[in-house]
Amino acid sequence: MTTKKSQTSHNSEVRIAVTYVSGDLTFECPLSPADIRTAVTAALSSGKPLELTDIRGHEIIVPADKIAFVEVGNPAARRVGFGAL
Repeated sequence: MTTKKSQTSHNSEVRIAVTYVSGDLTFECPLSPADIRTAVTAALSSGKPLELTDIRGHEIIVPADKIAFVEVGNPAARRVGFGAL
């Protein structure tokens, strides 16, 4: 039996800022930070759209010339209760 916590331990949290848009795209991706960096670098150098898939299977496609920045990190542990800050 697996738990949800063990399944999410290999995910990366991705935040993409798009130029001329006030909000950011934030999602969890099953790829490692190195794989995400490779995909972003390839998109920026080729001018083709950045294509990533989140943990639910939704595809995120961002035109390379509209990427302001990409932030990749480990997802924050979600705490529950009164002590969660």
